[in-house]
Amino acid sequence: MISRIGDELMFNTQALELRARRQEVLAANLANAETPNYKSRDFDFGAALRAATGTPEVDAAQAPLRMSATDARHLRGDAGDGLPVALKYRTPAQASIDGNSVDPDLERTRFADNALRYDAALRMLNGQIQTLQRAIQNN
Repeated sequence: MISRIGDELMFNTQALELRARRQEVLAANLANAETPNYKSRDFDFGAALRAATGTPEVDAAQAPLRMSATDARHLRGDAGDGLPVALKYRTPAQASIDGNSVDPDLERTRFADNALRYDAALRMLNGQIQTLQRAIQNN
């Protein structure tokens, strides 16, 4: 019974964790908008969520590569807090003289969009928890 409750909450929990991770990546891009040779980074949220929840990939060619360790002393190669996030460099629409690929307007738009989606996922998770609380109290 408890594992079923955890399974019900897992999707929105994973979505929240990935949204938070993406917010960090986008914030780093904005913070380095004036840094010479800084390359803007991001990840495919949909693919990362499918990987985090165990949903099969639609296209196996786009699955993130996993590093293998041949020795117990090797460092783990995954990004983030154990989340299946494959950071990629973004191709700039217009090249800059100093080699920086951050488009501040685009980054602010993505940052705001991600923040709204984070808020929506948080509201969904809160709604699920409140529904479970009501169900427990009524029994």
